[in-house]
Amino acid sequence: MNSTYNEEDKLLILEITEEIDHHTTEKIRRKADYEIERCMPERTIFDFNKVTFMDSAGIGMLIGRYKLAKMFGGSVEMINVKPSIKKIFEMCGIQKIIKVS
Repeated sequence: MNSTYNEEDKLLILEITEEIDHHTTEKIRRKADYEIERCMPERTIFDFNKVTFMDSAGIGMLIGRYKLAKMFGGSVEMINVKPSIKKIFEMCGIQKIIKVS
């Protein structure tokens, strides 16, 4: 996972570069938590451009990062979400709390 922080806009972009499943969520979670706690951004964006697969472990990981960002007064968004993954988000209703575009 790659991260970019724009201090002027208080924007943290986390580009996920791998599939999100029960094998990878812990590594993604650790890196995202570190970056959110370090930067305390107003907006955190997860870029799904390179993600081709995600299972239910990814949903839990995202909700946890949403709660962490919210604790610091920030928001979370997801961008470049492929249709197959967007379907998963629609089924579980995550787009009701996290903006998906």
